[in-house]
Amino acid sequence: MQWNRGFFYSQVYCASFLVWISPSVTVVDVAGSQQGIPLSVVKLWASAFGGEIKSIAAKYSGSQLLQKKYKEFEKRGRVEEIDGAKLVKKVAENMEEMFRKKAVAIRRIVEAAEDAHHQHEENPDLQYEYFNAVLINEKDDDGNSVELGGDFLLEPNDHFNNLSVNLSLSVVQVPTNMYNKDPAIVNGVYWSEALNKVFVDNFERDPSLIWQYFGSAKGFFRQYPGVKWHPDEHGVIAFDCRNRKWYIQAATSPKDVVILVDVSGSMKGLRLTIARQTVSSILDTLGDDDFFNIIAYNQEVHYVEPCLNGTLVQADRTNKDHFREHLDKLFAKGIGLLGNALTEAFTILEEFNQTGRGSICSQAIMLVTDGATAMYDDVFEKFNWPDRKVRIFPYLIGRESAFADNLKWMACANKGYFSQISTLADVQENVMRYLHVMSRPKVIDHEHDTVWTEAYVDNTLTQAYKLKDSRGLNPVTTVAMPVFSTKNETKNQGILLGVAGTDIPLQELMKAVPKHKLGIHGYAFAVTNNGYILIHPDLRPLYQEGQKRRKPNYSSVDLSEVEWEDTDDVLRNAMVNRKTGTFSMEVMKTVDKGKRVLKMHNDYYYTDIKGTPFSVGVALSRGHGKYFFKGNVSIDAGLRDLVQQDVALADEWSYCNTDEHHEHRYLTQIQAIKQYLTNRKPHLKCDRELIQQVLFDAVVTRPMEAYWTGLALNKSENSDKGVEIAFLGTRTGLSRTNLFVNPDRLTNQDILTAEDTEGVFNADHFPLWYKRAAEQVPGTFVYSIPFSSVMDNKSVVLASTAIQLQDDRKSPIVAAVGIQMKLDFFQRKFWTASRQCAALDGKCTISCDNEDIKCYLIDNNGFILVSEEYSQIGLFFGEVEGAVMNKLLMMGSFKKITLYDYQALCKEYTGSGDSAHTLLNPFSAIKWLLTEIIIFLLEFNLYSWWNVDVTVKADRRGRTMMVPCDTEYPAFVSERTIKETAGNIDCEGCMRTFVIQQIPSSNLFMVVVDNKCDCSSIPLVTMEPVEIMYNESLKCDRLKFQKDRKKPDSCHPFHPEENARECGGASSLSPELTAATLLPLLATLITR
Repeated sequence: MQWNRGFFYSQVYCASFLVWISPSVTVVDVAGSQQGIPLSVVKLWASAFGGEIKSIAAKYSGSQLLQKKYKEFEKRGRVEEIDGAKLVKKVAENMEEMFRKKAVAIRRIVEAAEDAHHQHEENPDLQYEYFNAVLINEKDDDGNSVELGGDFLLEPNDHFNNLSVNLSLSVVQVPTNMYNKDPAIVNGVYWSEALNKVFVDNFERDPSLIWQYFGSAKGFFRQYPGVKWHPDEHGVIAFDCRNRKWYIQAATSPKDVVILVDVSGSMKGLRLTIARQTVSSILDTLGDDDFFNIIAYNQEVHYVEPCLNGTLVQADRTNKDHFREHLDKLFAKGIGLLGNALTEAFTILEEFNQTGRGSICSQAIMLVTDGATAMYDDVFEKFNWPDRKVRIFPYLIGRESAFADNLKWMACANKGYFSQISTLADVQENVMRYLHVMSRPKVIDHEHDTVWTEAYVDNTLTQAYKLKDSRGLNPVTTVAMPVFSTKNETKNQGILLGVAGTDIPLQELMKAVPKHKLGIHGYAFAVTNNGYILIHPDLRPLYQEGQKRRKPNYSSVDLSEVEWEDTDDVLRNAMVNRKTGTFSMEVMKTVDKGKRVLKMHNDYYYTDIKGTPFSVGVALSRGHGKYFFKGNVSIDAGLRDLVQQDVALADEWSYCNTDEHHEHRYLTQIQAIKQYLTNRKPHLKCDRELIQQVLFDAVVTRPMEAYWTGLALNKSENSDKGVEIAFLGTRTGLSRTNLFVNPDRLTNQDILTAEDTEGVFNADHFPLWYKRAAEQVPGTFVYSIPFSSVMDNKSVVLASTAIQLQDDRKSPIVAAVGIQMKLDFFQRKFWTASRQCAALDGKCTISCDNEDIKCYLIDNNGFILVSEEYSQIGLFFGEVEGAVMNKLLMMGSFKKITLYDYQALCKEYTGSGDSAHTLLNPFSAIKWLLTEIIIFLLEFNLYSWWNVDVTVKADRRGRTMMVPCDTEYPAFVSERTIKETAGNIDCEGCMRTFVIQQIPSSNLFMVVVDNKCDCSSIPLVTMEPVEIMYNESLKCDRLKFQKDRKKPDSCHPFHPEENARECGGASSLSPELTAATLLPLLATLITR
């Protein structure tokens, strides 16, 4: 989590964000160094190897032929400069249309739901069989369908993550802790059946829609298309639509909340445990547009986080988790003076509201206590009457009702709601009741505000669907709208029926971006009104690439945490405030899993997406990145060359929109282009400019197929099969590949496939080999070993070069071409070259075979490609030869760049937890829930027996876990102007000599080091990240610091027609739920 970095740097580092180790090139006595390692010999080796390897790379890649072909077509086209302002406006319009269509679909659902409810008369005796999401297609022991199950046709559908779905019907999910046949649920399910027709119609109109749903205020969740849900290993589905962000955000207005927790002596034991869970559940209902604080009180007022005395903080994931940690530290003692706590809460809300921060909308005090001996009308009269702008929500903990009347009076006198929570089983349902009250003004106003969530993944749904494919974890944003009762007799009650919504995969947003216009290093990004990233290529939501586990705060990564060079948040704040404009800065962009860095100057263009709380921006790198070559060929010639077998188009680019009509869904992009250009599909929408350019590239690159085929057929060429693949890519996302070996004999079969995510064109970046080649001197090759291939022991070397029309910074790079070689083939060329010398008799005095020297081949970022020890391949040179790397940094041959990672994870040791904390994990909480229900039903005290089981099973061993943190880490880049140098290192009196020589026409360096001295006392140079440690004062400042945010436009804090008499009462679980549902589950659990 990043915050005010200007403040941080001044107190911690007193340095700028970019740290260069100043080059002080030492001119070494070459004659002296030649006594051990002759510079001229190393230069000869480097020249021989460079010539040999470039000859191979150029020959098999066909780079010179491709350069020639583009030059021949140069006169048929023109160079065009990209207009960033026009580009971002177009992207915003495309996204706006995409969002608008989804909002229209939701409005249809809302209108149908309100009409269906209006015509329905509640019937407490209604019996109705519906398709329960968990029970469909389930059979009993006799082979008959279970109740609420039935046969439900399901067919796999790739549009829905290849899940088996029913496109004609929806299913209904009821939370595990609710009774499937509760009259309120049965009635709601019955009238909401009318939504099936609307769901189907919406999907017919817009085939890009995915899940559509209606979340009822009664707790059930209707979802289309129908899909089977699966409980977890404990028989539970921990999904309640009413505590999802999209539901809460649509149902209520933004709010400022103070939670008061009674920690007097009477709250000891189970009551305090229930109180903690109640507070935690309240936190679950708060979102990024809400603000809160928690105060514990007895005879004194204690802020749960002392640092935040007298203020409120944003209810983002990080802050809520921080407070949850402090809840475990609460303990009960003393007497409770509620009057002082209420006074403090009112004071905070009033003073914080006057600062202009916070929600500037609804206000509430949540009171969690086991009793109140007075009504405290003097406090309310002083702070809250007659306007009653602050609602009071008392939660009475425990079964005693002696003080219930006082607490209920407080709720009724202050437009709130009273609830009694006797057991852990009661917590969630009772906490949810306040949302109904907070939604009343919006319902009475009949304002169907459209809301949009930040990017998120609902892992509970993923588990319920039993998704195994990582595609199921793609983040979405949800558009949602509240559904109201329109019956005249209930108007002043403001009855919220529920919330309708649909998800939009963020991958879909990328289809609105013309990637070919952004160029090799350009990208599009979008942020929310809170500054959180919606889409950005540098967002890293997973713990590790390829894993499915997401970081806890992945949905609240601020733009300033990835565009961290903007230390004043100029770009971020402009976008948060929905402005249109431009911004420029120098950036250090990392590639190749953060191990390499590219220095460039970016121009940013941004604007708002109308109808949403989002803003979108595009970044264009200066130089070749802002120029595009537009060629022209005939459609017939282009189509003929486009449909060749060796041609592929970027899988995630949108040449044609195949999502708008069902009949187009199964077309490949090449098929769609062909049908579009031949007018076979008149309704197909395509990017004509992009198609024209991809046809041009297909024609220009066509000769490469014959060239590569000729090499493959020539038996005298590549006899040892050292070169395995040749490939090329163009700025339009077109690629061609040619295999020189059989596919099953490829050393690394993932290269240039969908598994090679960094090596192919995708929605937000060009291939890595393309990007790195673009930043090399024209005509040179960049060589690298993919880090993943080293780890998997499938080592290969990639060589690539950029095709530029002219040797000019403003000349566009039209393509890149390269080859894949076997690592051992590449290394053999190196060792052969290192045995050469200028001696007339052919007897060399020195070679890399000598035991008294070590030879390495490293790249421009310091990674080893060739070493005598295979285990060192792929390592950073400083981790092997620390003394030499330190000297190279001192001499300026390499530069160190300090980078910052505000999405990092660090190891943290956690000790054992107490039994109270254990009760807050889901399975233990279920045990508590069941125990308390049995107490309630049978009045038999099972507490001690059940608690022993929980306590015995508590994990008392400490463990290591990964937690979010901020780190700094180094990257290294060679100095291009230094081609060769030599040096001496003093290793405790022993002088060690080394020579470094650049390999011509490449990004490589030969390093030769004598092996006579032990330099192990000199520290290694590593790339390990170091956690940025904040002292307590800085931690506190970070908690208090609030970045700019734009408040939602809509606010409905209260309404004069509101019926405040609906203010709650004691509640209990229905006997049907207890007896029919939970007793069998208890029996199962007891046997575990």
